[in-house]
Amino acid sequence: MQDQVTKDMTIDEIFTKFPQRGQRLAQEMQNAGLNCVGCGASVWETLEAGMLGHGFKDEDLEKLLKKLNGILAEEIDTSTIAFTKKAGEKFKEILAEEGKEGWGLRFADRAGGCSGFEYVLDYSEKASEDDEVFHSEGVDIHVNQDAVSRLKGCVIDFVEGLNGSGFKISNPNAKGSCGCGKSQNY
Repeated sequence: MQDQVTKDMTIDEIFTKFPQRGQRLAQEMQNAGLNCVGCGASVWETLEAGMLGHGFKDEDLEKLLKKLNGILAEEIDTSTIAFTKKAGEKFKEILAEEGKEGWGLRFADRAGGCSGFEYVLDYSEKASEDDEVFHSEGVDIHVNQDAVSRLKGCVIDFVEGLNGSGFKISNPNAKGSCGCGKSQNY
């Protein structure tokens, strides 16, 4: 049986056990109202204590557990790098606003963040000689060959919430992530 998130796991335990889904899990917890995800004091709190201690009901906790375990159950294609449909549409919308229709995405990682590496997303007019090109949702994704082994399998999503909107990356190669899900290590 696949490992699952349980109500008696601490926030820290969740991110330590499932680093490859850390950003998606963090976003789902924040969407559910656990805005303290990433706070140094909250990582030792169980998911149940966090939810019930912030005024949520048992039904809310069960709903969150179902969503978190749904994320863990999703299949990952480790042979490519892909946009979700929503992320692909949003990126093309941004390209149009910037007058860069037809451009691709430069996707990379660099040293930074509290866990070692953070993602870099930028515009890319054309692939360079040392890039591998992935195609997803009508967009070319340009990745330097040196980073491909760390980034293959990534899914780039776009999320909107009360605490901000932006592109979020799920990486099956991550071995650890910070409590807020913003950086990772391999």
